Amino acid sequence: MAEKILILSGSRSDEKIVKKITDVLDEFGVEYKQEVASAHRNPEKVEKIVKGTFAEAIIAVAGLSAALPGVAASHTLCPVIGVPVSAKLEGMDSLLSIVQMPPGIPVAAVGIDNGKNAALLALQIIALQEKEVEEKLVEYREKMKG
Repeated sequence: MAEKILILSGSRSDEKIVKKITDVLDEFGVEYKQEVASAHRNPEKVEKIVKGTFAEAIIAVAGLSAALPGVAASHTLCPVIGVPVSAKLEGMDSLLSIVQMPPGIPVAAVGIDNGKNAALLALQIIALQEKEVEEKLVEYREKMKG
C-alpha cells in the first residue's frame, strides 16, 4: 500500500518532532513513509524523494534555516506542511523561513515543534477524499470535548 503522507526531516536530530507526527498517524491508522534528507547537504535526494512519492500530503520538519519545506514544495503540487524546530533562536528562525516563502510556492506552517498539529492538518487534507479518515477526525474532536 502506498503512503498517504510523506514525512521528511532534515536531520536525525529531528526525531523527537517526527515521533509526535508518527504517533498521531499511527493512532489514525494512516500509512506514511518517513525519510531523512537535508535540503542543504543533499538537495538531489530531497528532489528524488518528493518527485517519487504518491503521498497526498507532505510534512517537512526543519530547523535552523528551515529550507526543507520550501525545497520540497518547489518540486510538487502536493500540499506541504512545514514544522519549524526550535534548534536555534527558540525556533523563530525556522518559523520565519517557512512562512515567508516567495509568492507562487506556498507552504503551510504549524507552530514551533508542533508535529501533532502537522499530522492532524495532513489528516484533514486526506479526509477531503477519504470518508473513513474524516469520521476518525470527527471522533477525535468529540473526545477532545471531554
